[in-house]
Amino acid sequence: MLASSVQRSKPTPYPSRARSALIRRAIVVGLVIVALALITISFRSPTAGALHDVQGAGSTALRPFQIAATRVAQPFRDAYDYLSSLSKAKSELAQIKRRYNTVRAEALHNRAAALRAQQLERILHFQQGRAFPSGYRAVNAAVISQPGGPFAHRLAIEAGSSAGVRLDSPVVSGAGLAGIVSNVFPDTATVTLLSDPDSFVAALDLNTGVRGMVHTGPGGTLILDEVGKSFRVKAGDKLVTAGTHSPKYPDLYPYGIPIGTVSSVNATDTATFLQVQVQPFANLGSLESVAALVPKKQHR
Repeated sequence: MLASSVQRSKPTPYPSRARSALIRRAIVVGLVIVALALITISFRSPTAGALHDVQGAGSTALRPFQIAATRVAQPFRDAYDYLSSLSKAKSELAQIKRRYNTVRAEALHNRAAALRAQQLERILHFQQGRAFPSGYRAVNAAVISQPGGPFAHRLAIEAGSSAGVRLDSPVVSGAGLAGIVSNVFPDTATVTLLSDPDSFVAALDLNTGVRGMVHTGPGGTLILDEVGKSFRVKAGDKLVTAGTHSPKYPDLYPYGIPIGTVSSVNATDTATFLQVQVQPFANLGSLESVAALVPKKQHR
């Protein structure tokens, strides 16, 4: 029993997990050392050129893969850039549209304000000028309804009996005669325009002194009627209201209100009077503001 050899147990190896951890640590340490060595060689060693050659060779070897990756990624990059630019363009277009609408609204508002101011300026000038009939004052009013439908030759104004407007008050625009008040309410009034078929105005040709009656003729145009063929009325003559010299029977339209210009003169063998067409000074189809002429002294 003493001679027999005693068998010793084999040393227990490290567990597999501990061995793996040691290997990983050794690899990490080795890589760090290699990286530091390469950096040191790159900056200090005279063999840096060789290292750069190695790097260049590696880059050359990897170049095909870089090109392939770029080509694969390029369509996706282009698509992203397109979508991004499209979204930006839509946003800019929406901003431009909003600005355009704002500027357009401001321009229309300014244009409307300028048109009304221009017409009011003309009315005030007409009131203060020599052509304004003495004994009358002007009641300026905005037009609140334009001609249309069955009342194509009538409009409503924003002034009535409370402002002194009364029935048969002549109504003028800044340019000339527009019509006459045919109905009155406390705060509004109805104006029958010069173009109404039932409207008749005694007129005077300032160039020749010829008198006639302005009313709507065939085709809806204004004419100067009851002018004999012996009178020399010609195109370009200016017409004003003739009025009357009789205080007992005053005309509805006082003397001197501008009416319009003679646009053409024709004569036929069968007609008794000249065919004289008149272009009114007032733009009867687009009035924005007018003035009703009210006597300063009311007749009792």
